[in-house]
Amino acid sequence: MNSITHHAPRITVIGTGYLGATHAVCMADLGYHVLAVDTDANKIRRLGEGDTPFFEPGLQPLLRKQLESGRLRFTTDYAEVAEFGDVHFLCVGTPQVSGGTAADLRYVHEATATLFPLLDRSCLVVGKSTVPTGTARQLADKLVELAPAGRDRTAPPRLAWNPEFLREGYAVADSLHPDRIVIGVEHEWSGVQLRALYRPIISESTPVLVTDLATAELVKVAANAFLATKISFINAMAEICEAVGADVNTLSDALGHDERIGRRFLSAGLGFGGGCLPKDIRAFRARAEELGIGESLKLLEQVDAINLRCRDRTVEAARQACGGEFTGRRVAVLGCAFKPDSDDVRDSPALDVARRIEAAGAELRVHDPVATESAARAHPELTYSTSIVDALRGADVVLHLTEWAEYRTLDPVQLAGVVNQPQLVDARNALDAVAWRSAGWHVRQLGRP
Repeated sequence: MNSITHHAPRITVIGTGYLGATHAVCMADLGYHVLAVDTDANKIRRLGEGDTPFFEPGLQPLLRKQLESGRLRFTTDYAEVAEFGDVHFLCVGTPQVSGGTAADLRYVHEATATLFPLLDRSCLVVGKSTVPTGTARQLADKLVELAPAGRDRTAPPRLAWNPEFLREGYAVADSLHPDRIVIGVEHEWSGVQLRALYRPIISESTPVLVTDLATAELVKVAANAFLATKISFINAMAEICEAVGADVNTLSDALGHDERIGRRFLSAGLGFGGGCLPKDIRAFRARAEELGIGESLKLLEQVDAINLRCRDRTVEAARQACGGEFTGRRVAVLGCAFKPDSDDVRDSPALDVARRIEAAGAELRVHDPVATESAARAHPELTYSTSIVDALRGADVVLHLTEWAEYRTLDPVQLAGVVNQPQLVDARNALDAVAWRSAGWHVRQLGRP
């Protein structure tokens, strides 16, 4: 993408999950020499062969291009990483702790405990993982405590925080053309170095905000909390619309004309899921409780509850379409990824609804353009179809649960001849209800008459 001189810093990326693999590929595309490390040897092998372990539009061709360029390599050897890198990006996962709501930082601590004692020269460690506020401060102290004997004390490694704002399905564009860059630092040198590193991006007039470590940590979780709140708000309005016979889509359009509110992410439906928003807002609440200010984020409990209630409402809508009982009924599900253009089924509302309906006795068939393999690993008890027609054949009700573009172009006239009963529950409010009703379908959309 850009020409980087041979004097440029060499980059390492710690962790090759969704964030790490994407960041490594995109930094190589900017022209840097990049070495990425992971403890999962199979994942490293696949990436080294040009095969991404997850679906993300545009990433695999870019991975293969950068491997061929010689700028990108993968390893399981932390010693090689410490020797190679001038800037080390920490990109490990921070899932929800088992049995609780806090963030599980075990991978952060394992990675830093391995890397930090090997850093015997001046370098910069940059956190990108989503962590509770205060984690960066702890890691900065740990960087000093784990210093190897004989390290040059006049030029020690420094720590900065540079949160990611990737949207699944748009991760490559968000990496190479972000809407902002946030840099949390304790030392001016760190900010200068990161500004220089991101110069190819900043040259596109990308806003840069340099702040302290704690603020940088908060930016990501606060952004996710606000987005989740906006989504749950309109879903709460959808419930009210159903009760009074109003139309939530028209309501959203009217609200969206207010520039203080805006129309984006103000579409009612099945709600949010995935590996970020649900666990991040729960971890944010848990951290507030630890800090003794839990009341300040009390609203996020309702945000979470409203979001989960969307799933209940969808299951109930499907039950009503089946005459009040799932046993002996055939249900077709369109979509099991948590969002389109992704094969991620972590905390997927669509997959959760499908699982619950199957457990209630329905004969279920699930279709998704790319996520059935991921879904089958998580829920092998479900039955998956490779074609839409096969999934819908003989169905008593069709559920539209993930708004893939190809579902919007379906022919309701043709499909009416495939199902047992032409009934559609469009839980994403994304299909043309007029066209489907004109083809003889009974259509239910959340929050709409």
